Amino acid sequence: LLVTAATSLYLEKKRLFTVADGAALVGAEAFELDAVALTPDGLRPVLASDDVADAAAAYLAGNPAPDLEALTLERAFTADGRSATVTLASTWHPPVVTIFVPEGLRIEATATARSVFG
Repeated sequence: LLVTAATSLYLEKKRLFTVADGAALVGAEAFELDAVALTPDGLRPVLASDDVADAAAAYLAGNPAPDLEALTLERAFTADGRSATVTLASTWHPPVVTIFVPEGLRIEATATARSVFG
C-alpha cells in the first residue's frame, strides 16, 4: 500500500507540474506587441507581473485539470521581465488510507517559461 501511495503522489505531482508548466507558458506569452523592446541581442518581449498573473488565472479558469482537488494559483510573476514563473498548489489524497499513509497532503509545483523571438 505504501508503494501504491508513493506512486500516486508522484503521478499527482507530475500532473500538477504539467498544469503549472502550461500556465507559465501562457504567462510568458502575456505581452502586447508594443511591449517588445529592441536590445543589442535582438527583439525581446517585456513582461509585467500583473499580465503574467492575469494570463495564468485565465488559463486555470479554463479548467485544464478538473480533477486536481483544491487547485490554487499561489504565485504568478516575472522576476526579470523576460520569464514567467507560476506556482500552483493542490491537495493529494492516497488511493487507500492506512495508518502509515496520511489522509491527504498539500502539494506544490513551480514552473518557469520564457518567450523568445528567434
